[in-house]
Amino acid sequence: MAAAFLLALREGLEAALVVGVAMSVLARMRRDELRSAAWAGVAVAALLSAFVGAGLTWVGAEVEGQAEEIFEGVTMLLAAGLLTWMILWMRSQGREIQRRLELDVRQAALKGHRRAVFAITFFAVLREGVETAIFLTAAAFRSDASGTLVGGLAGLATAVLLGWGLYSATLRLNIRTFFQVTGVLLLLFAAGLVGHGVHELNEAGLIPGLIDPIWDVSGVLAEDSPLGALLKALFGYNANPSLTEVLAYITYLLSVSLFVRPSRPRPADLAPVANGGAASQPRS
Repeated sequence: MAAAFLLALREGLEAALVVGVAMSVLARMRRDELRSAAWAGVAVAALLSAFVGAGLTWVGAEVEGQAEEIFEGVTMLLAAGLLTWMILWMRSQGREIQRRLELDVRQAALKGHRRAVFAITFFAVLREGVETAIFLTAAAFRSDASGTLVGGLAGLATAVLLGWGLYSATLRLNIRTFFQVTGVLLLLFAAGLVGHGVHELNEAGLIPGLIDPIWDVSGVLAEDSPLGALLKALFGYNANPSLTEVLAYITYLLSVSLFVRPSRPRPADLAPVANGGAASQPRS
């Protein structure tokens, strides 16, 4: 549940900031008649994302045996790859995304193109929504589906509230710091997905375990204990991993650490979206 909440909060807030930027541009240009097209794009994208999530869940429930292990393993590795790419890409391209978004919305508003405004918010929210669906599906494989659903909905609801507070200028939040902290946590979560994905492929016989298990500490900290379950959901804890699982986990962390560098926040990062005012979406 905790992992699902964090994933949905991060992705939901990114989508909320995109919508906030678009609405701010329309407000500054006094093109309120185009807001309905922007909201329609958000609604359709959210609906399609829900269908993607439901479809992935259905496929996961239908397959059995080796096919199930392969599906879960591949889905986890895919989710880890997407999550890593999203975090690292946003760290370097966040401000450029904002500039392009503002320019696209402005051009569409000047021409009065409702379809263009619809497409801008639709594709922006759809990207975040599909990513969320894949991430939550992978998270559900490591914990119970009901807890993942509750955590995901709670995270999205919190993101909507934060986004609205930022847009209406009733809330100040250091978005840069928020994305840096959640980015580190999600990279650790992605490492767990890599390890658990390899574990599933070990069980499917596609990747040898080499030494399986390399250790067994279930007597000290069992996976079904409260702390063990939390560590498993958040960071992929496994009391009795194989050698290839451990190597995959460590290799992933060492690889991403080469691309992650801390940076100091700037004063401009405190107010990313203001209703009718300038909007800024700092790099995550």
